[in-house]
Amino acid sequence: MDQLWKAVLAEIEIEVSKPVFITFFKSCRLVSFSSSVATISTPAFMTAEYLEKRYYALIKKTLDKKSGENTSLVFVSGGEKAKAKNQSHGPLFASHEQPSNKKLRPGRIRQDFTFESLAVSDSNQLAYTAALAVAQSPGTKYSPLFLYGTVGVGKTHLMHSIANKAFEDNENVAVLYMTTEEFTNEVVEAIRDKTTTQLRRKFRNVDLLLLDDIQFLSGKEKVQEELFHTFNTLLDKQRQIVFSSDRPPSEIKKIEARLASRFEGGLSVDIAPPDFELRTAILLIKSRKYGFVFSIDVAKLVAEKIVDTRALEGFLLRLATSMDGRGNQEVLPQDVLPLLGKTKPTSPFLHPDMVIDEICRFYNLKPTQLKGAKRDAFLVRARHLCMFLLKEEAQVTLSEIGNLLGGRDHTTVMHGVEKVRVLLQNSEKIKGELSVLKEKIKQVG
Repeated sequence: MDQLWKAVLAEIEIEVSKPVFITFFKSCRLVSFSSSVATISTPAFMTAEYLEKRYYALIKKTLDKKSGENTSLVFVSGGEKAKAKNQSHGPLFASHEQPSNKKLRPGRIRQDFTFESLAVSDSNQLAYTAALAVAQSPGTKYSPLFLYGTVGVGKTHLMHSIANKAFEDNENVAVLYMTTEEFTNEVVEAIRDKTTTQLRRKFRNVDLLLLDDIQFLSGKEKVQEELFHTFNTLLDKQRQIVFSSDRPPSEIKKIEARLASRFEGGLSVDIAPPDFELRTAILLIKSRKYGFVFSIDVAKLVAEKIVDTRALEGFLLRLATSMDGRGNQEVLPQDVLPLLGKTKPTSPFLHPDMVIDEICRFYNLKPTQLKGAKRDAFLVRARHLCMFLLKEEAQVTLSEIGNLLGGRDHTTVMHGVEKVRVLLQNSEKIKGELSVLKEKIKQVG
């Protein structure tokens, strides 16, 4: 088990930044691995929550690759290690055969993501109302429900809230939540292993299907076909489907017309970035799980500086470290000001398409050339710079960059990024081009 975990960490170290790896991954341990359930122990509760929220898919993908199994992950803090070993973990969604006196929560659904723990204002009121209606009567209203908005506006929170509410009302509801990347991987593996019948049985016999980040379905024809038929089957059975995306259905490129039509056949709701009042409320709510006591004035001080909700989570994590266990004490201005001084002003979400479009405009290329297989020198340079900017400016993972640029392997992307880093030390021309590109991208963003 130790050797397996070392192999997993070695691959993850390539995928994430060095500070993230040292801070969150290096101290983790694989404490049990049986029946395809991996229990990962972390030193602190906040670390466990952060890894589950931000890196579940990456850890699962790597562990699946190294173990040859389709794993489920359970994160615990150090004190829960013994308990975790003796815990029994359920299947992907609640079985109808479970004893009525013992609820088995749907897999992958965070218990703390509920309608009660969601701060609501004008920016997400409509999405909140629609999601609550869906959770109360799955399959009868707004199927599909399509939630879209930029990173950090609460789409995933709403999806988990729907699952939690539906389960609370009916413990026998069959819920399946996954990211589109995970859905894609399962379809590809099923085609490879000739197990598509089992795959269809899994996806088409649920009461509530939730697919996160549906924009990554772009250009994947076989996966789109499987989703289309799954979609039709579930709608015929009056089951509920919920999608999330960073853009509306009409703006997702390379989607079959028949599938795009299905997306637009339900209710599409735009979730706007949180305003100042909502950010303040989010801080007050989220601070409780870290054991902080925030005054309204201190919360406002932070909300004025940080405009992205994920950045707020990161700030609370840094605050927890700096306060060194001083939980249940009031957070004072002098506790947050040093951290705010280190916080870069957050900017609006930079969509990967903005980077690609600007690269093509700057080098007078078509997107098909940038994403194609040709290796002419000027194409390779533009492609490598695009990879670098997608990683550094848009914060896109290596695997996602590979998908965006014609389905390239993450190792190819890593090589391209490193190539640019070397060139920046030796080539004034590349340094100048990159500087101009960054400015243009910021203007567009």
